[in-house]
Amino acid sequence: MTRIGKKFAALEAEGRKAFVTFIMAGDPDAETCERVLLGLPDAGVDVVELGMPFTDPMADGPAIQRAGQRALDGGHTMDRTLALAASFRARHPETPLVLMGYYNPIYSRGVERFLADAKAAGVDGLIVVDLPPEEDDELCRPALAAGLDFIRLATPTTDDRRLPKVLTNTSGFVYYVSITGITGSAAASAATVGPEVARIKAATPLPVCVGFGIRTAAAARDIAGVADGAVVGSAIVEKIGAGEPVGDILAFVRGLADATHAGA
Repeated sequence: MTRIGKKFAALEAEGRKAFVTFIMAGDPDAETCERVLLGLPDAGVDVVELGMPFTDPMADGPAIQRAGQRALDGGHTMDRTLALAASFRARHPETPLVLMGYYNPIYSRGVERFLADAKAAGVDGLIVVDLPPEEDDELCRPALAAGLDFIRLATPTTDDRRLPKVLTNTSGFVYYVSITGITGSAAASAATVGPEVARIKAATPLPVCVGFGIRTAAAARDIAGVADGAVVGSAIVEKIGAGEPVGDILAFVRGLADATHAGA
């Protein structure tokens, strides 16, 4: 069982839901990013998603697009992302760490080399938003063979005919995208999300976490009431981009984490 599987099993035993966060590697600079990243588990984060900066992030809203551009402008590279992952793993040996992004930077590095380097850095899973199940031979199956979870996204347009294909080879957890559109573009509604989560859970034993559109503690609590976890990215990335002090950012994260855990 991977760290991700162990974490969700432990949370289930405790009767708690998972709080998952996303930040962009290298944003707004290497030092600040590392301070935020290393502080997330102590702020109550159960699973950390670390973005891999890319020049054409088609699924991301303005906040995350700007975060990736800031990182790239600052000279951030895949080597630096993997170094951040290794630093995180040295500080937090048990907290799951997922790399999230697009296939191009992985392809450019070479799949075999990337997977070996990610595994050596202590990465537990991947979310690659532009590789559909039809392309599983490209990365998904090699990642699973390397011992990395491959976390797939389901969306409001993933109907019952498509869902089994999406769930094939998915591991770790299922990431349900609560809205149709880009990150940070609308608010998630527990009333709308709840039936969709139930539909997915009827088709898989994997936990289902909900992301996109969760910006407040109240929203995180409500979503956690109908899912196995809540994912927050844009709301945190905006604070990083605004130059807020690291302590304030982590305090905001703590509030979201406490609310998510209370939503069980």
